[in-house]
Amino acid sequence: MTDIDKLQTIIDSSDNIVFFGGAGVSTESGIPDFRSVDGLYHQSYDYPPETILSATFYYNHPDEFFRFYRDKLIVRNVKPNKAHIALAKLEQAGKLKAVITQNIDGLHQMAGSKTVYELHGSTLRNHCEKCGKLFGIEAVAGSEGVPVCDECGGRIKPDVVLYEEMLDDECIRGAVEAISKAQTLIIGGTSLAVYPAAGLINYFHGRHLVLINRSRTSADSAAELVIHDSIGEVLGALRI
Repeated sequence: MTDIDKLQTIIDSSDNIVFFGGAGVSTESGIPDFRSVDGLYHQSYDYPPETILSATFYYNHPDEFFRFYRDKLIVRNVKPNKAHIALAKLEQAGKLKAVITQNIDGLHQMAGSKTVYELHGSTLRNHCEKCGKLFGIEAVAGSEGVPVCDECGGRIKPDVVLYEEMLDDECIRGAVEAISKAQTLIIGGTSLAVYPAAGLINYFHGRHLVLINRSRTSADSAAELVIHDSIGEVLGALRI
């Protein structure tokens, strides 16, 4: 029996599946991840990316922050890949109860997923720090310098969780509840190196733990099934 067959058997026997995913889910849509050899953290800028993507840097150097943000975090003309589409189909089939993602690109929703917990926020949502008016991605992508509100002139802030900022409480509660109730937890496209997000998998006490990632993770030894391969190819091969 192949690994795909084993995964198919687990999915066929499960009616409460939760998917926990990271950057590897989006790289197959052409979005660079943050920590691979070719990823964002291995490129050179005036400041380290970790510094630029911190709350302190955002407030102290907004011009430089938004130059980097537009250049590296807003990605145009990307589409959901086989992984996103397969997960949306699993939800439509009534098997997948939630997607929990560390990604900020909105591709799960674009593929049709409805219950998505975005642990690190989304580039698609932005708000005025002064009056609270909501803006789409174009308010930042289509502006120059520091984007400002057309109502009050306040600075527009992306709804992306920066270093030094807390994760959203409501999002965390929803993710914890989904994981704790899951019969099957599929972890895919993540090195499980980013905390506190990665720590959420400790709330899983269900029956089947599946790991799908190109490289090894700290949770491999605890999983029933480990597949070191493309997340899109693996999920795309399922019969849903």
